[in-house]
Amino acid sequence: MAMAVASGAGVGEKLYVPKLAKVIHTERMTEKEKWFRIAMVDGSPLGHGPGQFAEVSVFGLGEAPISICSSPTQGSSFEMCVRAVGEVTQRLHTLREGDTVGIRGPFGKGFDVQAMKGADVLFVAGGLGLAPARSLIQYVLDRRSDFGNVTVFYGARNPKEMLFKSDVEEWLARADVECLVTVDRGDETWKGNVGVITTLFPKVKLNGARTWAVIVGPPIMYKFAVLEALSLGIPENRILCSLERRMKCGLGKCGHCQINGIYVCQEGPVFSYSQIKRLREAI
Repeated sequence: MAMAVASGAGVGEKLYVPKLAKVIHTERMTEKEKWFRIAMVDGSPLGHGPGQFAEVSVFGLGEAPISICSSPTQGSSFEMCVRAVGEVTQRLHTLREGDTVGIRGPFGKGFDVQAMKGADVLFVAGGLGLAPARSLIQYVLDRRSDFGNVTVFYGARNPKEMLFKSDVEEWLARADVECLVTVDRGDETWKGNVGVITTLFPKVKLNGARTWAVIVGPPIMYKFAVLEALSLGIPENRILCSLERRMKCGLGKCGHCQINGIYVCQEGPVFSYSQIKRLREAI
């Protein structure tokens, strides 16, 4: 797994002191989610890997851990999709282009992209889980020749809650990606599949022995998506789950993300199923 913080003189500052960053673009995605493109004031890249997260500060109020939803291959700026669920994230939704935030990180262990090179990749993303999964999807597609077959499953509660619609349309149109989309409940505009995300598995043929499965979504989704991946013959150590929803301080100090003896923010948020299958609280 790629480590979040390099060793050296600047480690303490990177861990504890927010660096100034500017909001350079925003877009309302749904009633609850807003998308941000952010750049560090000093022009430096964030230095993240796919699957990592950062702490975003609203000065005078507090900070919140947010998944980075763009790949480092996309340039020096980075993107986040923020759901308004608390005081800090609600304030973030009021920010406009040009406003300043603080950034600590990146934190955590993301997806091991080197181990995945040359293999097929299956993405199973439900709801807001598409945000951290998108960072790796972008990485894989930006280095398309390094990977085998790419399959993307995306599920949302209903069409109005779908995220990154332009990205999904692009993936659906690409000849080198097999993308399937479903909603739990359709409406008068929806012409696609209706059902939970596991209803998409029978619609594709995958070679489990050469596939990595990347599963990110709401807690209820993990158990059933993992069972489907196992039924395809995907090895336990190649089924990757992100537990980013448990994050808080990013430093392993507050205990919010602790599962038995594991601190998710330090040892994750990305884990293989073989690492967490005996941790009942994990998924």
